[in-house]
Amino acid sequence: MARLRPLRDDELPAFLADSERRYAEDLVAQAGLRAEPAREKARRDHAELFPAGAPADGQAVYAVEDEDGTRVGELWVAEREIHGRRSLWVYGVHVDPSRRGRGYGRAAMLLAEEEARSRGVDRIDFNVFGRNHVARELYRSLGYEELSVWMGKDLA
Repeated sequence: MARLRPLRDDELPAFLADSERRYAEDLVAQAGLRAEPAREKARRDHAELFPAGAPADGQAVYAVEDEDGTRVGELWVAEREIHGRRSLWVYGVHVDPSRRGRGYGRAAMLLAEEEARSRGVDRIDFNVFGRNHVARELYRSLGYEELSVWMGKDLA
């Protein structure tokens, strides 16, 4: 149904701009940050993870393509050590809004599992915003467990 291919160098600038923008928007909508701190955090995080505009060592960004070779989204992963264990960290799974609900997010996560196995990594980890109910249901249906929950309450 879907396949991965490495994102080409000419596709990377647009991916970075879109990824940074989406992350900042999610920080506002999902994590309760105000717009300017969210934009600054997104800028800092992307600058650290993409020094000089290229993925840091161990990272990979893939285009998710449908069976016809049409790009329908991206998968961004990196090998990391989490609590003393090697893991493939999923920084992002994005499916074009016009393509959502067709199984591409599920396919991307299954492809991430294949990528982990091909690297000799036997674990996948990631963060997901608590209010992202659709994604959380998808991940649960694939056997992922919630390991912690961050809670907050605005008092103003």
